[in-house]
Amino acid sequence: MPKKRLQEAREAMDRAVDAVRREFNTVRTGKATPALLDTVRVDAYGSTMALNQVANVSAPEPGLLLIQPYDQNISPEIAQGIQKADLGFNPSVDGAVIRVPVPPLSEERRKEMVKLLHRLAEEGRISVRHVRQETKNELQRMQKDGEAGEDEIHRRLEELQGITDEHVATIDELLKKKEAEVMEV
Repeated sequence: MPKKRLQEAREAMDRAVDAVRREFNTVRTGKATPALLDTVRVDAYGSTMALNQVANVSAPEPGLLLIQPYDQNISPEIAQGIQKADLGFNPSVDGAVIRVPVPPLSEERRKEMVKLLHRLAEEGRISVRHVRQETKNELQRMQKDGEAGEDEIHRRLEELQGITDEHVATIDELLKKKEAEVMEV
């Protein structure tokens, strides 16, 4: 039972790390990536849809995103959705495609992005530690209720701390890589 609880904790921590990774992908770096537009929603066909459901997004150059709508009739709605997302981009409809120039980040904006990255990483660490605390409380309850012995619980708590440290280190590594990407000119 305690081993199963540790596996559940590992999976929850993995999800927290994945959430940090997804958040980091939406943070702008110096070059254009399709992930920059992941948060864009488009009003099309009577509902609000994710951009990647109505168009193909590619980055043919470091400073340009190219959007090819599956239906050219909704090109104006896509451009409007990008502007509404308030990402600082100015899309232009060019026939069958929409071009989105990605301006280089200023030094000040890069520093703001790094601050955002640190905040997102800390939120991820807090999530991991929260899972650790919940699991620790559960293991201690098992010991108190006599479901597991003191030695086994002690071993599992040490194992839990190792799992936690591993996930926090992963978040720190992701932060370091993304920070280097953002600061690269």
